[in-house]
Amino acid sequence: MAVKVYVVYYSTYGHVGKLAEEIKKGASSVEGVEAKIWQVPETLPEDVLGKMGAPPKPDVPVITPQELAEADGILFGFPTRFGMMAAQMKAFFDSTGGLWREQSLAGKPAGIFFSTGTQGGGQETTPLTAITQLTHHGMVFVPVGYTFGAKLFGMDQVQGGSPYGAGTFAADGSRWPSEVELEHAFHQGKYFAGIAKKLKGSA
Repeated sequence: MAVKVYVVYYSTYGHVGKLAEEIKKGASSVEGVEAKIWQVPETLPEDVLGKMGAPPKPDVPVITPQELAEADGILFGFPTRFGMMAAQMKAFFDSTGGLWREQSLAGKPAGIFFSTGTQGGGQETTPLTAITQLTHHGMVFVPVGYTFGAKLFGMDQVQGGSPYGAGTFAADGSRWPSEVELEHAFHQGKYFAGIAKKLKGSA
């Protein structure tokens, strides 16, 4: 049976969604892996989103907590809010109490990717504080580390991402993921899928 990798994200303006697409491509490039992309429910009313200038949501299925249990591995993506995950993703995690009670996600590998507005805005604190959610579910955090190689050390341009996972800088919303950031996302998806495949094969 194929290894199921779910890429589950929240994105207000589309930056995290762009990373999610590349992560899915990377995961799908691993033989025997079936990757699927999902978004979590929006919690803000349409009129508020309109005032914020947020674009319409993409045609991506909205996941329910119960569907998480179907996956062999899950990559969670979200923008930062004051150095932590956005409230929409936190609200989704808060709705997984039933899974927590049964420890339905225990032992499953999990990864994190993210977007911040500024260089000091949470490229490390955002994933670091999110690990608490994975810990309570008994999930196995799979950081990308420095497996991306020399490009993670690049200093010739502004680039997001860290050993915790792929990332991008949105600035005021006008900056989109760079080529290197998208490559990092693809690499994370591929690397994570390989780990998930090994874990399922040894189970």
